[in-house]
Amino acid sequence: MKPETYELFKSANIETIIERIATELATRNESPFWSDKVVPFSTAILSVLIPLRDKGSLFDPQGAYQSSLTPELFLEWSDFLSLKTLAFTIQKSNVAGELLRTKLDKAKTQTHENIDLKLLGAYLSRYTVNLEHEDLDFPIANYNLHQGVSNVIKSLL
Repeated sequence: MKPETYELFKSANIETIIERIATELATRNESPFWSDKVVPFSTAILSVLIPLRDKGSLFDPQGAYQSSLTPELFLEWSDFLSLKTLAFTIQKSNVAGELLRTKLDKAKTQTHENIDLKLLGAYLSRYTVNLEHEDLDFPIANYNLHQGVSNVIKSLL
């Protein structure tokens, strides 16, 4: 990946990152089918990862602390099941007032500030993810679709 991509994820705001993804999409002449899905999908993920990054509470899907947001970490979270888990982790953390389900040290988890889940929740519900019952599954077709979206994003980065 390009060094500037790492810098972008390390410190840019969500609008700047999304703008770069959209620009890359346009230059690659991706099918409109994929183009219509990549930007909302990326926006949904970043709407949670950027606040975690800025607070110093970033973690990977296994719950391990991550010192910076990288394209690789972004791609790890782009797995649809991981994204669903992220939504429930943040939802439960917002209610508890501390970051749950991570391996971060206690001092970091207790500095958790609520993260707005509106964008991520709207995105997931559009693809029939039940946002009230974590144990309910979503259609496998939606998982497969998002694997395709992840592959397009990977090619852009």
